[in-house]
Amino acid sequence: MTIQLRAPSYFVLASLMDGALHGYVIIKRVEALSGGAVRLAAGSLYAVLDRLADAGLVEVVSEEIVNGRARRYYALTADGGNALQDEAARLAAAAKVVTSATARRRAVTTAASPA
Repeated sequence: MTIQLRAPSYFVLASLMDGALHGYVIIKRVEALSGGAVRLAAGSLYAVLDRLADAGLVEVVSEEIVNGRARRYYALTADGGNALQDEAARLAAAAKVVTSATARRRAVTTAASPA
């Protein structure tokens, strides 16, 4: 299944590449991985996680009570890992189109410039 992920979903999946994390750590990891471009509030994060879980891309792998609050740990599923790899490849291919076109345009401009 190939799906196009929006930036928040992409970076949430990417944050889980190295293992299960709970919400606060996911928020911090998303911000770091995106260079600050994606900043999720807690409510937004859990909406993204719910959508990803409904799609079978992440799952709750454990839960604990910390200071009277439930802390859920989320992990990538195999489908989530595949979706992340597919999206990374799609983004790389899209970037290559632009960088190749830019390089060709520069080459034409440089060749056409008087010496």
